[in-house]
Amino acid sequence: MTNAEKLTLAKHACHIRMGVIEGTHSAKCGHPGGSLDIAEVLSYLYFVDMNIDPREPKKPDRDRFVLSKGHAAPALYATLAERGFFPVEDLKTLRKIGSYLQGHPNMNETPGVDMSTGSLGQGVSAACGMALGAKHSGKPINVYTILGDGEVEEGECWEAFMFAAHYKLSNLCVMLDRNHLQIDGTTETVMNSAPLEEKLKAFNFNVLTINGHDYDQIESAIKAFHAENDKPTCIILDTVKGTGVSFMTNSVDWHGKGPNDEEYAAAMQELNAAYAALEQEEK
Repeated sequence: MTNAEKLTLAKHACHIRMGVIEGTHSAKCGHPGGSLDIAEVLSYLYFVDMNIDPREPKKPDRDRFVLSKGHAAPALYATLAERGFFPVEDLKTLRKIGSYLQGHPNMNETPGVDMSTGSLGQGVSAACGMALGAKHSGKPINVYTILGDGEVEEGECWEAFMFAAHYKLSNLCVMLDRNHLQIDGTTETVMNSAPLEEKLKAFNFNVLTINGHDYDQIESAIKAFHAENDKPTCIILDTVKGTGVSFMTNSVDWHGKGPNDEEYAAAMQELNAAYAALEQEEK
């Protein structure tokens, strides 16, 4: 990947983070922390890798994306808006009565959403079904799903992993957002799931661990997923919750609340400065 391509993706990620802040500020609630930290991987999937078309959100041969950690909907909505599925201005309607942008993704209302999620563990299970369906139909459809590291405390996740390996779902890419924080504290103290790499390898996954904020590593991992023909892939994303906004970074306090007016202004000032720096670097 060239530096110019990485800069373009970084600008998309910055816009995604702005959208997260806009939405959660307008709603006065939501989940900004775990939304901010997946901006890089979402920008890569939606602007480089996935076979999708905003003009035809339901085209049959599209790749599928399932946000299994559905509370990070602000990030998905901001990505879909940035990609052109609906107006960016609509992000300000997050969680409002009558809005199609509710607190968790709704496939019946929101363009570009492939699965309604929210109950943790169910999204990855649905993604397995999509991948198996694509295999049976003989279509070259890839299915991506993002889980939280708190989410994998759910037994249903491990049932889904066993299913994926049994059916050799090589078209399934599980992306595990390992930011080490969940609503009640650190994942290590709430319910330690380590060692994740060894457990997933024992479930017969192709396992890759990367810096989830590094585009070169993201691209390398996605290419490794495409090269795998016999087993499902899990990319463990080492991320920092709240990345992009200094006072939200690595803070469990920002798992599930929206910024007030003062915090919104401070966050947007930081993100606008970051975007301006990227534009300067591009020149």
